[in-house]
Amino acid sequence: MPLSASEIKDRILTALPDASVELIDLAGDNDHWAVTVIDASFANMPRVRQHEAVYKAIGEGMGTELHALKVTTKATS
Repeated sequence: MPLSASEIKDRILTALPDASVELIDLAGDNDHWAVTVIDASFANMPRVRQHEAVYKAIGEGMGTELHALKVTTKATS
C-alpha cells in the first residue's frame, strides 16, 4: 500500500521537526511524489547530504511503500 502524503510529511517532520514540507502527487496515484523540504539544518550541507536526510526520514518505505520521490531541498535564510 502506498504512503499517503500525511505519512510522508509526518516521517520527514519527525526527523526534521522545524522543516517546511510541501508535497505534490505527480501521477495522481499516491505513489509518485515531489517533495520540497526547507530546513535550517541544510545550511552549509552538500545537496546530496540534504537529500540523504530526507530519504533517511522516509526510512525503509522508500522503494517499497513509496515508488518514486523527487526531492528538492533548501536551507532557510
